[in-house]
Amino acid sequence: MEGIDKNKIEKEIGRDPNAENPFTLLDLKLTHVESKAAGVPAVLAAFSDLFEEKTPVRGMRALFNMNQMGGFDCPSCAWPDPDDERSALGEYCENGAKALAEEATTKTVTPEFFKQNSLYDLARLDDYQIGKMGRLTDPMYLPKGGTHYEPISWDNAFKKIAEHLNALESPDEAAFYTSGRTSNEASFVYQLFAKEFGTNNMPDCSNMCHETSGSALRPTIGIGKGTVTLEDFHDSEVIIIIGQNPGTNAPRMMSALAKAKKNDAKIIAVNPLPEAGLMGFINPQSVKEIITGGVQLADLYLPVKINGDMALLKALELLLIEFEKNNPGKVFDNQFIEDKTAGYEEFLKQFDHYKLEELAELSGVSTEALRQAAEIIAFKKRIIISWGMGLTQQPNGVDMLREILNIILLKGSIGIQGGGLCPVRGHSNVQGNRTMMIDEKPTDEQLDRLENFFGFKVPRKHGYDVVRAIKAIHEEKVKVMFCMGGNFLSATPDTTYTANALRKLNLLVCVSTKLNRGHLVHGKEAIILPTYGRSDKDIVNGEIQIVSTENSMGVVQDSKGMLDAVSDNLVNETQIVCRMAMATLGNRAVVNWQRYHDSYDAVRDDIEQCIPGFEDYNIRVRQKGGFYLPNAARDEQYFSKELGGRAPFTLTEIPDNTLASDEYMMATTRTHDQFNTTIYGLDDRYRGIKNERRVIFMNQKDIDKAGFKAGDRVDLYNYDDGIERVAPLFIIVSYKIPEKNTVTYFPETNVLVSVNNVVKESNMPASKYVKIKIKKHDPEVYKKVDEMLYQGAIQRP
Repeated sequence: MEGIDKNKIEKEIGRDPNAENPFTLLDLKLTHVESKAAGVPAVLAAFSDLFEEKTPVRGMRALFNMNQMGGFDCPSCAWPDPDDERSALGEYCENGAKALAEEATTKTVTPEFFKQNSLYDLARLDDYQIGKMGRLTDPMYLPKGGTHYEPISWDNAFKKIAEHLNALESPDEAAFYTSGRTSNEASFVYQLFAKEFGTNNMPDCSNMCHETSGSALRPTIGIGKGTVTLEDFHDSEVIIIIGQNPGTNAPRMMSALAKAKKNDAKIIAVNPLPEAGLMGFINPQSVKEIITGGVQLADLYLPVKINGDMALLKALELLLIEFEKNNPGKVFDNQFIEDKTAGYEEFLKQFDHYKLEELAELSGVSTEALRQAAEIIAFKKRIIISWGMGLTQQPNGVDMLREILNIILLKGSIGIQGGGLCPVRGHSNVQGNRTMMIDEKPTDEQLDRLENFFGFKVPRKHGYDVVRAIKAIHEEKVKVMFCMGGNFLSATPDTTYTANALRKLNLLVCVSTKLNRGHLVHGKEAIILPTYGRSDKDIVNGEIQIVSTENSMGVVQDSKGMLDAVSDNLVNETQIVCRMAMATLGNRAVVNWQRYHDSYDAVRDDIEQCIPGFEDYNIRVRQKGGFYLPNAARDEQYFSKELGGRAPFTLTEIPDNTLASDEYMMATTRTHDQFNTTIYGLDDRYRGIKNERRVIFMNQKDIDKAGFKAGDRVDLYNYDDGIERVAPLFIIVSYKIPEKNTVTYFPETNVLVSVNNVVKESNMPASKYVKIKIKKHDPEVYKKVDEMLYQGAIQRP
């Protein structure tokens, strides 16, 4: 193969770097499906990642600093830390340790690396391989028509970004995306720059995870956040976990659940899959639990069908109404309903038309199990209902969350100790981003405060969320996209459509710590700006800076990195925004961007002036444990302002989930070796999957009916919008899952999620509700690429 220029060949035949992972299988091995999470295997997995990243000493030092008071905030999930004392053994979980290992690695991606490896070389790798290359060290630039990124100075990078932004006919031809990793300080200056530039086009990662939660809660309880604290979990009588897998998504939540169990709480788990993290927990810090086998979590598991949750919730309400009739005043909090709610009588009327047996059939859960659940709830007051993307990524997700609220309102279980609503956020500062006004549809009140304080006219027109941004880029209405962290390509739906859109951009800019596929599918030009991670020392004017974040329960606290950065050529996110603002706005800038560039305290001083709840920000953020933001629903039982502080009962409908005989309902999920689009490894330990990601979980009865066998290779198809979408080459795995339901991993099956398959009101991708057809694998399903194009690919790390 010597003398053949693979990159030239691919360009000449019109191929672009792969937007998807390679269509290849590894070596699947099925292992035991776990019934309890964590324990010794979690510890071993966490530490093995530190050794794999060749940073055991550096990483261990950081682990014992992570989530400690005065330490740095975990770059992974948003679960809160204890308000008082924190474990000396560590306040981190397996996935937090894996996230830190990725960030603390001493492996680097240098300009020389990019010189040796073209976009085509890198795009032939899978996401796991790409992510394992190491930390980015220098700003890089991809010229028009180029196949290799080239080094560029920081000044020239900002000059080029400014040239592109200032060449736009309208500020609305730019979009500014945000990942949940971004600190409060960086988020505030980022949205401020976008507004001073003249646009509200601020799609962000919450548009793909918990936008549905905000859309459901803001109009009903007056705030788009949860209403519980960590202590409430310890004090609860009943915890309902629905559409959420704490063992993988928020492993430290299992410690709170275990403590609740020891205080005699009952736990009801509602999910299509019997996840280990719902069933049991072995505290790896407890020798006793390791020996005895830990704690059983779920007292009752309800194996709901995909999108059968609404029928299940209405069945519970029907039974609770029955119990209240037989025990007046002992099941419902009638005083709370009278004083604090609206629409109760109308809400009750709908249940004249429902029958328990029909609701059970629609939900996939037996009448006996539903009755058991209602009996657990009926005479308890301190009830928490917790949810994740199993609900928020359903087409009727907003309605389902309002139905959850209906149950909480019936019981008066909000704004009390041990009771309330708990959306479990997926990224460590995604809630803080929104508090800092990273929002494509800011309120007039927010805009008025900014305009009055800074003195420039802010844009009032709502901007693009993620789905609308993808369509606008495709239609060439957006020509420059700036991504503050994340991996936009792999996180979003309809991979082929999204990739084709991104390739139309004049310029794509990514602020990143590590290489990902989103850097390889680019616009006409592209720039990568390397930045610090949470664990890195962020030094400004000779002093290590603190930043701040907000967790799932509204606590704002400081975060201070302690590791030496892998490169002297990194710039922090706040300064990146300030330098971009100064280069772009020049003399027309009203904001004093140099002041923010030089001092995070200055940023926090102005946040205090513009956002309620941040009084004495610089003082309180430095207090041990930080401070709680105000939450009227939690603190005062004050809900919708429009209803005089009351919360409305909401009337909703049960969707028609009828499938054709050859259709299946698919939900995408993550493996246990994965955080969002970051792939830590190739296993899914709790579900018994080793060394493979291209699998589809199916009920054995469905496998038999379709004439397949477990282990067969199949192709997956979706036909939404009259378009054939295909995800080739998956292995069938027989699993305990409701009939006609299937589960696959993202981002491999994002290609099947239509950009038009969205949640009503929130406009989020409905990635947990995808109708598919399954066909025997056909080798001709994808275009064969000449073997020589794959020669010389970088070896798997």
